Parts: sequence; C-alpha cells; structure tokens
Amino acid sequence: MTTSVQTRRKAPADTRITAKILEKIKRLISTGAVAPGGKFPPERELAKEFGVNRASLRQALKVLEIMGVLIQRVGDGTYLSASAESTLKEPVDFLILLDDLSHHELFETRMIVEPELAARAAQRASAEDLIGLRKAIVAMENCRTNQERLDADLAFHECIFRASGNRICHLLFKVIHRNVLTSMSQLSKRVPLERPLTFHKRIYAAIQERNSEEARRQMLDHIADTKALLTSASG
Repeated sequence: MTTSVQTRRKAPADTRITAKILEKIKRLISTGAVAPGGKFPPERELAKEFGVNRASLRQALKVLEIMGVLIQRVGDGTYLSASAESTLKEPVDFLILLDDLSHHELFETRMIVEPELAARAAQRASAEDLIGLRKAIVAMENCRTNQERLDADLAFHECIFRASGNRICHLLFKVIHRNVLTSMSQLSKRVPLERPLTFHKRIYAAIQERNSEEARRQMLDHIADTKALLTSASG
C-alpha cells in the first residue's frame, strides 16, 4: 500500500520536471540558440545547463522526438527538425483517430478554407509557384500508378497552399489533404483521371490569370465534387 501511494506522489514531480525541460528547450529554439535542422549540445551539457539528471532529460527528448520536433541519431546527436510539418503531422493524425473525425467534417473544413487559399494564390502566386502547379498537372497526366496520382494531387494542392502566402494554412492543410487522400486511395482507382485533372487545370488557369473569384469558385466546385464521389461510394 505504501509503495502505491509513493508511486502516485512521484508522478506529478516527474511531470513537472519534464515540463521544465520542455520549456527550456523551447527557449533555446525561440532565442535561436538552436536553429531548424541544427544540432543540440550533448546530453551531458544540456542536463547540466538545465539542472536535471540525464534520465529526465532523455525522457523529455523522447517526448519531443515522438511529436516530430526532434530527430535523434544514434552516435551522432539530437537535431531540431528542419520544418514544422513533422511536428504537426502526428498530433493531427492522432486527433483524427482519437476523436474519430468524419470525412464530412474534414471536407467541410476544406470547403470553408481552401477556396479562399486558392483566391489568395491567384493574387500572390510567384512565377515559381505557377511552374510548380504546372509540373503537378503534368505529373498527374503522366502518372502510371495510383500512388503517383495521389502524390501529384497532393503536390498540386500544396503549391496552392504555399502560394497563398499563409504558412499556418500551408502546413495545416497539407496534413489535412494528405489524410483525406490516404483514406480515398481506393476510391481514386475507380474515378477517371480526367475528373480531378479537369478541375486542376481550371484552378491553375484562374490562378495564372490572377482571377481570384474564379479560382475560389473552381476550388469550391472541385472539393464539392470529390466529397460527392466519396459519399456515393460509401453509400
């Protein structure tokens, strides 16, 4: 009985130590002491600097590694992830799994935001963005496998998210779109390639012509069409 009580009392202390370490690591990143893709000091130095033992430090580092914030390379050291994408990927994936988010909710979210991102892409797309969109269309035209088709689809929408100029939406909707595509991988095998390709070409034309309203409308129609296909397939 005594051991059980001691175990229960010990857990909050461990949690506080982990939280303390995470806060110190956040400070290292926010001050630029460790840049994206950069290497952290050795564990021995970090533990001394943070005033914690190495076991507690390793526990906190493992949490951040699971979240995708850090990359630990055996025999080399600990690195900060080069981008926020991997940091967002795992939490969103678990959110979808644990809360059992429906396709209806995912598509509704896309329909609320993505048409506006397409409209902003029409205003802000650079020459490089337009080249990326065109390459994604060509890749879809020439795809030989279902995976190549899904990759080309994701590349096209990612170009739009990037061209919109909003980094938060770019990261979030890349993850959301990837989840939708993964769940639709079987459906896409039964849908003629020309269907999504036609919408992609229309969206690209609107962005190229700097026509925000048309880009917004075509993106909304594209997502609505995809949602209708999924609904009819599962009905």
